[in-house]
Amino acid sequence: MVLRRRHLLLGSAAAIPALHSAEAQQQRDGSGGGGGRKPRIGYISGTTTTDPNFAAFRKGMQRIGRVEGQNWELLVRFADFNYERFPAFVEELLAEKVDLIVTGGPATVVAPLAAKSVPVVFGYSGDPVAIGVVQSLARPGTNITGMSAMSLELAGKRLSLLVEAAPRIRRVGVLSNPNHGGEQNEWHATERSAKEIGIALNYYPIPAAAQIRGALESAKRDGCDALLTFPEAVSVYNRTLITEFALREALPSVFGWKIYCLAGGLLSYGPDVEAFYGRMSLFVDRILRGTPANDIPVELPVELETVVNIGTAQAIGLKLPEVTLARADEVIG
Repeated sequence: MVLRRRHLLLGSAAAIPALHSAEAQQQRDGSGGGGGRKPRIGYISGTTTTDPNFAAFRKGMQRIGRVEGQNWELLVRFADFNYERFPAFVEELLAEKVDLIVTGGPATVVAPLAAKSVPVVFGYSGDPVAIGVVQSLARPGTNITGMSAMSLELAGKRLSLLVEAAPRIRRVGVLSNPNHGGEQNEWHATERSAKEIGIALNYYPIPAAAQIRGALESAKRDGCDALLTFPEAVSVYNRTLITEFALREALPSVFGWKIYCLAGGLLSYGPDVEAFYGRMSLFVDRILRGTPANDIPVELPVELETVVNIGTAQAIGLKLPEVTLARADEVIG
């Protein structure tokens, strides 16, 4: 069963009208860009050719009328989780004379290096200020701009949604990558919410995939009766391992993105990731039309969604309250 409702809007008030204007202009004059050679755009992914964020960006470009191979060229590099390759990728793309570089996820850490030569648009699940990519969201201050999916307001909301769905929860195991930009702020926001709600948290760092199984077993041994996982590359590419554990142990679980629920997670609350990474195309379009990257504010999540996997609820023997189902933008399972 799939039930769809509308998205909740949130974001940078300064950025949204300008980007919508660029999109409208794109619809009026087609591909844009004028004569001369086609713009060359490099894309750096920290993951693999199956990167859903990369796919979403390409769809976004299609939606605004920039047809790959016709009015723009794409050069892409996949790191296959070997992040040490990022600097070499930048040099390769610059040697190919790209006009702009787009970075997805963990590759955003290399944005300042790339921005010394060409504009950069990033899509990052963490805090770009915390990792030194931009000076502030409103005024990037460099040749870089883009999208940040981290909003601390979401952290507490995820926890409250989990407790609402399963009121008997007393101790939640939190899986988090401590190397993720802004992670400590996200953790502290979750701690504050837990104190308000009156539940205990156990923190389990997962800086790499090799730590996930041990973290899950520790959560089981420590008596955690639910799981919360912060969204970022390590957990998203190991989401099936996490959700299968939660199902096997009958633990309610909450995540930041729908993709975790599609893998069997119980709940998610956060950005519509496809819309989020697709929206980077609007930043690219403005820059190719002549707007300096540092004149475009970094944007926070624009389209948020609450997703409930009712099949998972049934599998773990949880009867979801009507209020939880009523909150859902999408019910799957």
